Amino acid sequence: MAMNLGSSSDEDEVVATINTTPLVDVMLVLLIIFLITIPVVTQTVPMSLPKETNIARQTKPENIEISVNKDGDVFWNAQLLDNEALFQRLKKVAVMTPQPEVHIRGDEKARYESIGRVVFACQRAAILKISFVTEPPPKG
Repeated sequence: MAMNLGSSSDEDEVVATINTTPLVDVMLVLLIIFLITIPVVTQTVPMSLPKETNIARQTKPENIEISVNKDGDVFWNAQLLDNEALFQRLKKVAVMTPQPEVHIRGDEKARYESIGRVVFACQRAAILKISFVTEPPPKG
């Protein structure tokens, strides 16, 4: 809205300029929004994620099956073991050539701690290949 400080005879004159104040206000708000959101979008750690493959399990007689039930009990081919006995058996297996694979079968209701103890025992015994046995999801 124009204000005329001159004579009152020019009062009926139409102002032909565009008021750019609302346009500048909207642009500044958009600029602030973009400046706030761009760092959030680009804040990731660069890495190469693993590609999932569905490979059928090859059952070989030398492979070792370690099962963990829902109570956390560890079984070596259906024989109950404690953590130290498991480690001692894995140490004997680790020196074989070629080294057999260890297949861990964990119950879906088992605690992660129980399966983690088996993985840690394999790591301490220098087992090179550990696989987790799962079932495919039901088709429905």
